[in-house]
Amino acid sequence: MSTIKRIGTGPRMSEAVCYNGIAWLAGQVGNPGDGVADQTRTCLAEVDRILAEAGTDKTRILSVQIWLADMAGFAEMNAVWDAWVPKGNAPARATGEAKLATPDYRVEVIVTAAL
Repeated sequence: MSTIKRIGTGPRMSEAVCYNGIAWLAGQVGNPGDGVADQTRTCLAEVDRILAEAGTDKTRILSVQIWLADMAGFAEMNAVWDAWVPKGNAPARATGEAKLATPDYRVEVIVTAAL
């Protein structure tokens, strides 16, 4: 039986759960009040940090869900994403519009990666 590894576990959730060669990251958000680009940069920096703690990196991301509070920020988010995603290693990705946890959040990024 494989061991479940939890990273950054708090009373409500973990930052990531690793099992059987896969890491599932909790949704990452930016600093409330920042614009779409800055929140995206913060989200992706947190993804990098958590993936490193799990023992993997962004070249091994399998899929990503990105939620925007307003699809009007799609191009702005994509500009940051395109500079961050490793060439030749783009994951499967879906982007949608959703009401996020607070009105100050503009972006949330949810990642699944191979270890």
